[in-house]
Amino acid sequence: MEQIIALLTLILLEVVLGLDNVIFISIVAARLPEHQQKRARRLGLILAMFLRLALLGIISLILKLEGELFSIFGVGISGKDLILILGGLFLIYKASTEIYHKMEGESGDTSKDIKATTFRSVIIQILILDLVFSVDSIITAVGMVDELWIMYAAVIVTVSIMLFASEPIAKFINKHPAFKMLALSFLILIGVSLIGEGLDFHIPKGYIYFSMAFALLVDIIQMKASKVKAPPVELHEHYLPGEDKAVKDAI
Repeated sequence: MEQIIALLTLILLEVVLGLDNVIFISIVAARLPEHQQKRARRLGLILAMFLRLALLGIISLILKLEGELFSIFGVGISGKDLILILGGLFLIYKASTEIYHKMEGESGDTSKDIKATTFRSVIIQILILDLVFSVDSIITAVGMVDELWIMYAAVIVTVSIMLFASEPIAKFINKHPAFKMLALSFLILIGVSLIGEGLDFHIPKGYIYFSMAFALLVDIIQMKASKVKAPPVELHEHYLPGEDKAVKDAI
């Protein structure tokens, strides 16, 4: 049962956090002639999936390095522990900077640097962007589950969802940005868990799942119970206003 909960939770997180990646694929593909755009989007998503699966496989091999490298305050640090600690610090850093950007940053800070004109350059740009956006999702997967097959399944299901349901998901997240901020807060929680695990302080995964489920339930209840339908806060995105509309053609 815990494995099913872990899989569903991971898929939900990957979908919410991976939406920017789908939008960027659409933005990059929009630089091509119209008859090539859909092919570039689909190929970009499929190649991105294989890239994530490969990275997961590499990290899973690194996490088998159990030999002690050095010690800190009497706590032995192995190759696996070092990856977990660095991964946890990265998640906390990424989530904190992303929250700051969403609230106070500059819109279009990433999309303005996208330069791609040929089909090959578009695919290369998509893979580079996906590599950048994949690191946090891969570390999140490592922090949430222990079984490699769950990580692989979550990546495949997430990409499938993005192929066929990216537009309604984008509309929902834009209408309810609180879910985006909640997902980023979960990254901080997972980051702390990874650091603790790297220092031999193991936090049971059930505690993390319960905290995330409870917070999500509270958010849903607030959304349903709210009498005043005020317009949502407009978050700052890494793409310019209007560019995200390209996501409607991603299927």
